[in-house]
Amino acid sequence: MTAMGFLSVAPVTESSMAADVADAVAALEDYDVRYETTPMGTLLEAEDAAEVFAAARAAHEAVDADRVSTFLKVDDKRTSAAPMAAKVDAVEAELGRPARSE
Repeated sequence: MTAMGFLSVAPVTESSMAADVADAVAALEDYDVRYETTPMGTLLEAEDAAEVFAAARAAHEAVDADRVSTFLKVDDKRTSAAPMAAKVDAVEAELGRPARSE
């Protein structure tokens, strides 16, 4: 099995969120997840959805703010162990090129 997630954790503020986002990302280190932070959120990958949910909760709780907005989208591939990179590889194979602009 492979579970993937897209996680966005942010304080509701008008100032920079970088320090709070860093706290959320740092909290992921305590979990058995692979992750990659992007400008819009963090991609998570684990053996099962329970680990993705646990890591997301820890990231949410790591942000010390009066109000925190968290979004989590999960793809729970229960009959496949293919990593998330395989999804990108499949799209790039169809395109015949990398799935990004230069």
